[in-house]
Amino acid sequence: MALVVNYYGTHVQIFRQPPPRVRAVRRLDRRPHPTSTGDRGALTDDWGALTDDRGALTDDRGAGTRNHYGPDERTVGMDLTTICERFDDRLALAEYADVDASANGLQVGPDEKAVETVAFAVDGVEATAAAAAERDADLLVVHHGVSFGGIERVTGRQYGRIAPLVENDVALYGVHLPLDGHQELGNAAGVADTLGLVNREPFGELGPVHIGQRGRLPEPVARGDLASTLAADLDTGGRSVQVLDSGPETVEDVAIVTGAGADWLDEAVESGADAFVLGEGKHRLYHEAREAGINVYLAGHYATETFGVRALQDLAAEWGLETTYIDHPTGL
Repeated sequence: MALVVNYYGTHVQIFRQPPPRVRAVRRLDRRPHPTSTGDRGALTDDWGALTDDRGALTDDRGAGTRNHYGPDERTVGMDLTTICERFDDRLALAEYADVDASANGLQVGPDEKAVETVAFAVDGVEATAAAAAERDADLLVVHHGVSFGGIERVTGRQYGRIAPLVENDVALYGVHLPLDGHQELGNAAGVADTLGLVNREPFGELGPVHIGQRGRLPEPVARGDLASTLAADLDTGGRSVQVLDSGPETVEDVAIVTGAGADWLDEAVESGADAFVLGEGKHRLYHEAREAGINVYLAGHYATETFGVRALQDLAAEWGLETTYIDHPTGL
């Protein structure tokens, strides 16, 4: 197989020239996501040749699930362009174009490609790219992609992240701030779901868009209990949630900006929030929270940003695609 690479400054386009490649892939025991409409049957640990028609794999998904885009239908794969357009539309990527340095959307991949299996991960790095290839994914969807502010050179670390994708014919779709701020599928919405917040509204203003969410707990709780809930229900890897207990001992109004959300502390204070939940903080945050009289919860960058890609995984499964989640926590 010959792979042709076109470089466009913000993304890399790869397409295949015939004859098609036969890949030797180690068949792993794949467990589909719980919401997937089916699986491809038992897979062995033996090495074997996998042809492009994937004849060795069975497809027992049955009838498709009614989704956002149309009536029930049985789907055995989907064109890459169609998948990207659906994600682009559902996440309103165009609304974030002027405020997000990330090249949201398809970052590595050809114009045309058939997709049957989609992998999902928080970070688009060497480890997740290799894992996606090992699981025979056609597409990897991530929150943190490989292009922030454009790509000047594909060397060093950048080459190390892109090479496994090109070599294994895995496309990469990255979506950053739109996946933080989406009020239904986003990371902040996922944290709000975990806490059971009600009376929600967009939070974390960034130009014309928002990247967080705010709401109220069903009933007030001790500030320590809120930390315990976050630690128990988020993918923290067993680490505790750090609390800057500078506010009231009982909390009810909660503001959320996942990841590195420290810059929105003032907005949280002005909104009347008792608690501000984010992923990670800056040194100055300690003094700012203390002087403002608000409780701050540092629940982990990775832990607060698994929700969006998992929501997209559910969406892809509804479309009839086989999905797999690659959990690669950082502990940060």
